[in-house]
Amino acid sequence: MKNSLTGLPIGGGKGGSDFDPKGKSDREVMAFCQSFMTELFRHIGENTDVPAGDIGVGGREIGFMYGQYKRLTNSFSGILTGKGLAYGGSLARTEATGYGLVYLMDEMLRQHGKSFQDKTVVISGSGNVATYAAKKVQHLGGRVVALSDSGGYVYDADGIDLGVVREIKEGRRGRISEYTEYRKKAVYTEGKGIWGIQCDIALPCATQNELSGDDAEELLKNGCFAVGEGANMPADPEAAEVFLRNNVLFAPGKAANAGGVAVSALEMSQNSMRGAWTFDEVDQKLKGIMTNIYNSIANAAKEAGQEDNFVAGANIAGFKKVAEAMLQQGVV
Repeated sequence: MKNSLTGLPIGGGKGGSDFDPKGKSDREVMAFCQSFMTELFRHIGENTDVPAGDIGVGGREIGFMYGQYKRLTNSFSGILTGKGLAYGGSLARTEATGYGLVYLMDEMLRQHGKSFQDKTVVISGSGNVATYAAKKVQHLGGRVVALSDSGGYVYDADGIDLGVVREIKEGRRGRISEYTEYRKKAVYTEGKGIWGIQCDIALPCATQNELSGDDAEELLKNGCFAVGEGANMPADPEAAEVFLRNNVLFAPGKAANAGGVAVSALEMSQNSMRGAWTFDEVDQKLKGIMTNIYNSIANAAKEAGQEDNFVAGANIAGFKKVAEAMLQQGVV
């Protein structure tokens, strides 16, 4: 459904492994990635299935797998996305999901007479999606006051310093709790509870089912009027129902976090043409795609008599395209 909404010629699926990278050395991660690709390579291809990163799979892992694929097939192709720039990756791919989330939310807010300017924003997670969503929110004048990881969350009333977060997460591969070593006024809280922080806009960007019905009620009580899913299904069904029942501007993940797969498709296009677009070119294409997704789901919801129910709109718009394609190609 997500890939359908992008309007790009890509399908969609999910897969993974039960390997836990926590505490493993680079050598151990590399050995697993190579073994994984040794089995996987028979089932994928640039015109068959093109894997991309997700939770626990970033540029390091994509590089290890891509290198093994090349060794096994003796070929260069756009077989994995999220590659490094030195070997066929796309500019703006790292930023894509986070930026795309904010582009869609910005269009949604604009169409309802609102904006990120001077709004307080809480974002869960501290990986690529969360940090780049935070960067774009700050660029649009919002104030991000909280980020989290699996251990707990940090609150910085003066606004999160993303330079510090990147140093911890990318430079040291550390925990968000270390943020307080750099920013003495910030407060770290172990465990859950990030959705109890007062905010105008919430962007759950960590993992599935991280936001419950009780969390949704807490957000409402604290004045939150817009929620965008940066992760895949971070709001559980009870939370989604709370948002819809109370007219919260709620963008479901199949629409709001489609920026990653969109730029994956753009990366595939660049590989096929043996060329590369500039960051600004990719970023503008991404912004256009996310704006079109918002318009698509808003129109679908309106046509169904459920105006501003973007969950229904995303389901209808995504399903309609898939169903029409299936019927036109002959159902078997």
